[in-house]
Amino acid sequence: MNTRTMGPPAFARPAIAYIRHYRALGLRFKNAEQLLCQLGSYLIERGSPDLDRPVYESWRQSRTCIHPNTRRVTEQIIRRFCLYRRRSEPTSFVPSADNLTPLKPYVRPVIIEPQQILRMMQVAAQLQSLHKSPLRRDAARVAIILLYTAGLRSGELLRLQVEDVEADGAILQIRESKFHKSRLVPLSESAQEEVREYLRQRAAFAGKAAHRGPFLCHHRGGTLHPYSVPGFRGFLCELFRRAEVCDRDGRIPRVHDMRHSFAIQSLIQSYRAHGDPQALLPKLSLYMGHVCIGSTMHYLRLVPALAALASARFDAAFGQRVLGEQP
Repeated sequence: MNTRTMGPPAFARPAIAYIRHYRALGLRFKNAEQLLCQLGSYLIERGSPDLDRPVYESWRQSRTCIHPNTRRVTEQIIRRFCLYRRRSEPTSFVPSADNLTPLKPYVRPVIIEPQQILRMMQVAAQLQSLHKSPLRRDAARVAIILLYTAGLRSGELLRLQVEDVEADGAILQIRESKFHKSRLVPLSESAQEEVREYLRQRAAFAGKAAHRGPFLCHHRGGTLHPYSVPGFRGFLCELFRRAEVCDRDGRIPRVHDMRHSFAIQSLIQSYRAHGDPQALLPKLSLYMGHVCIGSTMHYLRLVPALAALASARFDAAFGQRVLGEQP
């Protein structure tokens, strides 16, 4: 990180000081650094020596293709930087909080049913291997299984290394994910078998890197590389389309909807096993890597299958009393 990569000197010096200050407090601040680098590059393209209101508004207009909620988050990051800068530069520009991009409601997730996952697995089995990606079929299968049965975030799966697979495929070590939390994710017996089979296929492909490097990988330039985020998302969205996975409104799921579906299916299984769904929540929160149960509740939606099970349990316990057939 230096002044050349952060834009014009007048902007770069406080930007570097801002990042160093918060990293000294233990924060990684990668998103803030990347955003400030992008803004610094924009200043250089515009020939502007520093950030001011006209340039800032022009930068905002150049990002209208991005989702409003994402734009609001980035604008808040820039505003916090400008407020930090004003402590030592009283005349520096600070964007108004009143002009932040308004939030829009988040997209309702598409809950994926087990039979839809089965169709995706069948489509994945028909994928053709590519020269740079001979593991395409196997990678698709194990990715579907880990996202759906272990509730991993897509970024966690893409960052997973072979060294993070422990106890002969029984446990995944997720390192410093969201909120800087690391955790151990135990897998079901069937998922363990799938991971072991994938690792056998990967070992034949990876050669000397059989026991190290990215878990999901392909060849580029003669070396192993992990899937990129856009490439992986496009890959899975292609599987959604080819397997005709959609909801009643015809909406195709997002990759993150696999995580929503994992949480819902965990609750459904608890009802079917006559367990205690309330007692499941702290365990589910720990397993998914959440800071609190409130974050886990965000993933739990009242889908028809869950509503039917909850209604049947209530009816069995209290139905006759409600109807007046029991004192």
